[in-house]
Amino acid sequence: MPEPRLPDEVTGKELDRGVHQQLRTLSKENAEGVARHLVMVSVFLEADEVETALAHAETAVRRAGRVPAAREALGMVAYRMGDFGRALTEFRTVRRLSGSSHLLPLMVDCERGLGRHTRALELAASPEAKELGDAERIELAIVVSGVRRDLGQLDAALLALQVPALKRGRKAGVHRLQYAYADTLLALGRTDEAREWFLRVVEGDADGETDAVERLEELDGVALTDLGDGEDEVELAGEPPVADEPRA
Repeated sequence: MPEPRLPDEVTGKELDRGVHQQLRTLSKENAEGVARHLVMVSVFLEADEVETALAHAETAVRRAGRVPAAREALGMVAYRMGDFGRALTEFRTVRRLSGSSHLLPLMVDCERGLGRHTRALELAASPEAKELGDAERIELAIVVSGVRRDLGQLDAALLALQVPALKRGRKAGVHRLQYAYADTLLALGRTDEAREWFLRVVEGDADGETDAVERLEELDGVALTDLGDGEDEVELAGEPPVADEPRA
């Protein structure tokens, strides 16, 4: 099959050392080509051009089907596309090839996406889950909480988020955990507590990854009206907008 074009400026050296170690099982020429395609997967996923990312990921797998990084890239693209069955297959292959369970939170989320909530919870409670690092434990807690919410079990959803990292505001990914916690509190009708946790999210989410600021504005009754010229007008809920003064 024809392979997607590779820009000359992409060398493959952009990948981290761990991926290059995996590619050492290939010939030098093939390893360089696969590395460049893996870089392009990341580039196009970042640009939200998933079809092009898929073409590069499939090419990488055709050329290096037993390299975990290639299978993981294809799984990530499928996951982004909502093709949870294919993503789960690729993630399982990565685990088999590498012996690592770092993709377990995504595997649980794939089971959730396929509507298999019981299997998702069983996988989340498997022995491999206890071997996860801090970042993966945070992601797993968020996914399990989502499964519980799907099942209408809001109290259990809140409990799933009460992991040790919840109150560690400086750890990577904690603001997403805190956001899920605040959102679940709000769903339970515990508005004051939710507001406190949304405030924590705002303090920790330096890159604006969440919409915690907007959620706080909603709770405080602040609405933004788009004026159409790049500016916003602030209105307080329950108060009529101030009318323009009549022109002379």
